[in-house]
Amino acid sequence: MFDRSIKIAPSILSADFANFGAEIQAIEAQGCDWVHVDVMDGHFVPNLTFGPPLVKAIRRHVKTFMDVHLMIAPVDPYIEAFAEAGADMISAHVEAGPHIHRTLQAIRAQGVKAGVVLNPATSLDTIEHLLDEIDMVLLMTVNPGFGGQNFIRSGIEKTRRLRALIGDRPVHIQIDGGVTPETAPLVAAAGADVLVAGSAVFKGGSVDKPEVYGENMRAIRSAAESAREAA
Repeated sequence: MFDRSIKIAPSILSADFANFGAEIQAIEAQGCDWVHVDVMDGHFVPNLTFGPPLVKAIRRHVKTFMDVHLMIAPVDPYIEAFAEAGADMISAHVEAGPHIHRTLQAIRAQGVKAGVVLNPATSLDTIEHLLDEIDMVLLMTVNPGFGGQNFIRSGIEKTRRLRALIGDRPVHIQIDGGVTPETAPLVAAAGADVLVAGSAVFKGGSVDKPEVYGENMRAIRSAAESAREAA
């Protein structure tokens, strides 16, 4: 069932790379809703992270929902591999290729949910014609490539305008970049329902201190839910 309740999606880009299985189990036990996997190719964005074998390896640890964000170009040749690795949703950037509609069709053809991603400077006009073809729009509120960057505030109004465009369609709005207990309420009030957070979730905690992950996620969720109720 589709719902617009606030969902927290920790990015494992900020987890302990040597202990992914335990890290995923810890964030799920502490109440995360989705597990966000940032795939970067060192070409479309200036960083290099995970490929399909790693996604397949961690899939057995994910009991919630595995959300795979592809920051790669070209993207189409890798969709099947990431779907077979176990992604529940695959999101691709509108900027990564000339045929985003074809890319989304390829994702759907693999039997997984399809998301489209916009960089901070990319207009909503580029995806308005896709809203009936997708399950989620991911708005970047930092320039993609690295964790721990500062939130770009123009994303607040962009979120508000996107929410109006979506209307009653069953399409999630995900925010990725600089999400903290201070910024989460700004985008939640504007209409976002899925909040990706990396350093804001993992800071101060570890698999030996998982309760810190829980405290961090509850702070983000509480701030977002309170702002939505007040909006």
